[in-house]
Amino acid sequence: MTATSPAATPEPTPAPSPAPAGPQKRSPFKDLPADLSASAAVFLIALPLSLGIALATGAPLQAGLVAAAVGGIVAGRLGGAPLQVSGPAAGLTVVTAELIQRYGWRTTCAITVLAGVCQLGLALLRTARSALMVSPAIVHGMLAGIGVTIALAQLHIVLGGSPQSSAVANVLGLPAQLADPHLAALGVSALTLCVLLGWGRLPGRAGRALRKVPAALAAVATATAFAALAGLTLPRVDLPSWRSHALPELPEGPVLGLIAAVLTITLVGSVESLLSSVATDKLIAAERGTDNRPPRADLDRELRGQGAANIVSGMLGGLPITGVAVRSVANVKSGAVSRKSAMFHGLWVVLAAGLLVPVLDLIPLAALAALVMAVGVQMVSITHLRTVTRHGEVLVYATTIVAVVLGGVLEGVAVGIAVAVALALRRLARTRITLTELDGVHQVCARGQLTFLAVPRLSRVLSQVPHGGHVVVELDGSFMDHAAYETLHDWQNSHLAHGGSLDLTGRGGRALAGTGPKADAEAHAGTEADGSRGTDADAGSGAGAHAHTAGDPGTAPDRISGPFPGPGSSSAAHGRTGSASGAGGGHHRTDSGRGAHHCCRPWTPWQNHCDHRAAHAPAVPAGSGGTVTRTIPSASTPAAETAARRRGAGQLANGISVFQRDTAPHVRDELARLAREGQRPSQLFLTCADSRLVTSMITASGPGDLFTVRNVGNLVPLPGAEATDDSVAAAIEYAVDVLKVASITVCGHSGCGAMQALLNSHAEAPVTPLTRWLRHGLPSLKRMGSRHHAWARISGRLPADAVEQLCLTNVVQQLEHLRAHESVARRLAEGTLELHGMYFHVGEAQVYLLSEGEDFFDCRVFDSVGQSV
Repeated sequence: MTATSPAATPEPTPAPSPAPAGPQKRSPFKDLPADLSASAAVFLIALPLSLGIALATGAPLQAGLVAAAVGGIVAGRLGGAPLQVSGPAAGLTVVTAELIQRYGWRTTCAITVLAGVCQLGLALLRTARSALMVSPAIVHGMLAGIGVTIALAQLHIVLGGSPQSSAVANVLGLPAQLADPHLAALGVSALTLCVLLGWGRLPGRAGRALRKVPAALAAVATATAFAALAGLTLPRVDLPSWRSHALPELPEGPVLGLIAAVLTITLVGSVESLLSSVATDKLIAAERGTDNRPPRADLDRELRGQGAANIVSGMLGGLPITGVAVRSVANVKSGAVSRKSAMFHGLWVVLAAGLLVPVLDLIPLAALAALVMAVGVQMVSITHLRTVTRHGEVLVYATTIVAVVLGGVLEGVAVGIAVAVALALRRLARTRITLTELDGVHQVCARGQLTFLAVPRLSRVLSQVPHGGHVVVELDGSFMDHAAYETLHDWQNSHLAHGGSLDLTGRGGRALAGTGPKADAEAHAGTEADGSRGTDADAGSGAGAHAHTAGDPGTAPDRISGPFPGPGSSSAAHGRTGSASGAGGGHHRTDSGRGAHHCCRPWTPWQNHCDHRAAHAPAVPAGSGGTVTRTIPSASTPAAETAARRRGAGQLANGISVFQRDTAPHVRDELARLAREGQRPSQLFLTCADSRLVTSMITASGPGDLFTVRNVGNLVPLPGAEATDDSVAAAIEYAVDVLKVASITVCGHSGCGAMQALLNSHAEAPVTPLTRWLRHGLPSLKRMGSRHHAWARISGRLPADAVEQLCLTNVVQQLEHLRAHESVARRLAEGTLELHGMYFHVGEAQVYLLSEGEDFFDCRVFDSVGQSV
């Protein structure tokens, strides 16, 4: 059942630029106050963190300040993410500490310079986006492993001791350190952690005022003041004279070890910087409207900026530099408008390094250690763990963590990649093939991908099928390679030659095609001119419909030799029906119409829309052996206008005729059952009225499965919004309270004309039925520009443009509207109803489902739905 209101999606108007333009013709000084204010906030965060990270690596403390200044000025000026702030980051702490222990500080500076040169080379090759191809489970596992290593090392300083050379040594030495703690250091560290964790929870008006000071600065300042007032004797920051600051020297050591060190800095620094750029773009899109956003990040330019900054930082004796998510978030939330904010922050670091040395020398090392330990603990994210668990990648995540902690970052990433590849191969090769017998009918079921790895098992099972019997072969997978195709095809010919019969079915028992000698002969001998109608199977006892025309091995999939899909094609996704008999009962009928064009297949009856059919299409009338040639008038002939009218008036009648002839005989029994028993749909499916969105196609559903509501923009008006808009609410109430559906799905799609019109709407537009209806979409538009709601994106990439961003956000918003309906809220409270979000990308023919919760960057993520095994 389908309810439609209004009837059609408006034609989309020209789309805005994919990248929303920033402010136009701004005065260079107009944004200066905002950038200065934001730079001060970032500086107050960066100063203690830079010192703490330098302490954690074992580098001179000035190196942290040099990296912070260079990251702000050089990367801020040359980078491709205007509001990203760069500097020394926790992600490189473990790597840098290992290099300092192995090669010394001056050689580590030279390695940083070489890593910067490598980053420049990668940027010139435009490989920045390739770095984002690494599995998120590996990246998150790497960061979590680094966090564990940092926390274990800094825990020794928190307790008043010194860290060991490795994470394992730190764990083994922890009992002795706990048995003899330094109480003063422990007290200062505890105070630092208490202030750091509690600062954001200060109540009242005074608390709101104090929370404007960064928690990291407040924690270190409080601990420093306490240590100074109490007169505690503790190791403190000791910034030597800049005249004695160490500069790089030529690398010394084994060549392979130095190459591995350079590659490690390059890999980890690049991935962390690019992920931070993506996160910053997301935050900007969530925080600001389209008229107040800087340009999106240019990842290749950002990699160039990071490379240049690492070259300068290494040459000046600074730590390796990456984009830092914590500082970038603070920059955006503090109101920064341009890259000047990051550059000013670097300038403030330079001034502090020259003028505030006496103040910095008062900071206890235990306070900095506690701050960095907290950062390390936060790198082990529960949100990451939930995400990788939901996607079945927890083994990769856990293995990467353990390998990073035990072996190092480069070794851990290599192990993580190896486990991810092994897991992917296992999923590809995992095929379960069974043989069962029921009432004399043998059923061979192959669940999984049919590759050459499964051929031995497949052959063994097929050899157990007795000759002359009836067999049902169920292919419940999405891929079949050449070897598996040949095995099935050869067995089919042998089985039929011995007088056997078979049905080939896909997932759920739907047969795929007709078989038999006659079908084989006609498939090879039959003419398939362009524009011809497809091949229908009506064989033996099967409920034949349209045969899948997958190709023979090594040929284009336009002809079929037997019932099996060709190698490299889907075996279960076509859902065609048919059966065959080795006794010659298999009957194969060739209708006119299916040609070499692939635009319409495998939906033969929908071919009426195809404009590139051949001018002369052979046709075989039902019950006739002759051929009738039909000429389609050219657009240049006087008959073109008649043909165009026929496309409107005759197309519907033509489709009805095809349905009555080909489809109705096979669904008549099922529809008769539904007529007797009434409809019992499993879910309410609310989607757009766009003609390109065919619900039965994208959900593989049939009669009685979905209770469908379609309207312009897949909108769900809030209860009481307008008295004249009760059709959607009535459908919801009927589906939930009368039909007792178990779930409701809101499905949006790409290129939605309603969302385009909503983006282009303005207050002066005339009031029409369409504009009144689109008012129900204004909350989605407001949500997209709000900083208080989670952003919506497709897994693995950013939205292509503002229209796609609104289409995704609209699905999330309409689910919220559904919860406001009394019947829905009641069923949700009872636990008897589920809500789902769905997005269909028309151009990709790809369905995405809205995942539960939010990801690491607080996004609502639409995950792609693959061909399940």
